[in-house]
Amino acid sequence: MLPQVVMVDGVPRCVIRPTDQKALDRFVRNSRKWLQAGQSDAKCTYRPADDSETAFWKDAFELHKAAGADDESFFGIPFVASPVVATASE
Repeated sequence: MLPQVVMVDGVPRCVIRPTDQKALDRFVRNSRKWLQAGQSDAKCTYRPADDSETAFWKDAFELHKAAGADDESFFGIPFVASPVVATASE
């Protein structure tokens, strides 16, 4: 399956590459609490990733492989900025 962007109320939260529709639905269902970030009424949806989002996923996947990790153990990456990165750039 191609990379998919998971969104909450239309805002992209992460880009993932599930193996099939069942894996995509399972991810959205099981990660709903993290995706919604405390907004229990927020709606989780997904769509195919565009070129820049696919490139973002591929970069993270290449970093994962460079560390010697198993190709099949990489699923996706969040779009959420880390507070540590935000603090370091100030």
